[in-house]
Amino acid sequence: MENALLIGLSRQVALARELDVIANNMANVGTNGFKARSARFNEFISPRAKAEAFQPLDRPLSYVIDKGTPLDLSQGVVERTGNPLDVALKDDNYLVVQTPNGERYTRAGSLTIDRQGRLVTQSGQPVMGEAGPIAFGQAEYDMRIAPDGTVTSDQGVRGRLRQVRFADSRALANDGANLFSSATPAQPAGPLARLEPGAVERSNVKAVIELTRLMEVQRNYQSVANMITKADELRSKAISRLADQQA
Repeated sequence: MENALLIGLSRQVALARELDVIANNMANVGTNGFKARSARFNEFISPRAKAEAFQPLDRPLSYVIDKGTPLDLSQGVVERTGNPLDVALKDDNYLVVQTPNGERYTRAGSLTIDRQGRLVTQSGQPVMGEAGPIAFGQAEYDMRIAPDGTVTSDQGVRGRLRQVRFADSRALANDGANLFSSATPAQPAGPLARLEPGAVERSNVKAVIELTRLMEVQRNYQSVANMITKADELRSKAISRLADQQA
């Protein structure tokens, strides 16, 4: 009976983890460049049952363990904005931004210029060029980004956006503000890397699918909760009857 409770608990923990992932996806349906995650689980086979007094004495028990939350790197819908500082990245490339904690990476290409004249993300992180941060003078105008990432103004070339990629997407971890960090070094996207100016990539979260998953996980969670409650009630009855027999 205790085994049933433990198995149910392992399933509830897994479902709670999946709910967190779905909730985060739903919260970022409207976030530019956001990449959805999905929950993955493995079966863990316990070599033997505990407190088992019936034949066969040993039998395997199937638990649920967290395998991870891989990124869905599929391309989101590219929407034209007409803003000369908006860029939609292609392939699996990322922009590099500078943060107080070091370099981070993003697909959110809705860029702007801050009060210091720096090219920054909507959250205010400086966007890195191949030679460092990109900045403009107060009198400059007509800022534009070319398909190869070259940034210009009326005063000429101001730099080229630094684009990178990763050999293994599992190295990427969410770091807040629609940024990623990586446990492994980023690789240059190369001179042939291209982007689409005047456009942004929307979130690749499919709201209808996520909502369907949310309802399914909630039903499963409630079903497991009911099973645990019934198993606990059965255990209480068994203990009560044993006490009556001893009396």
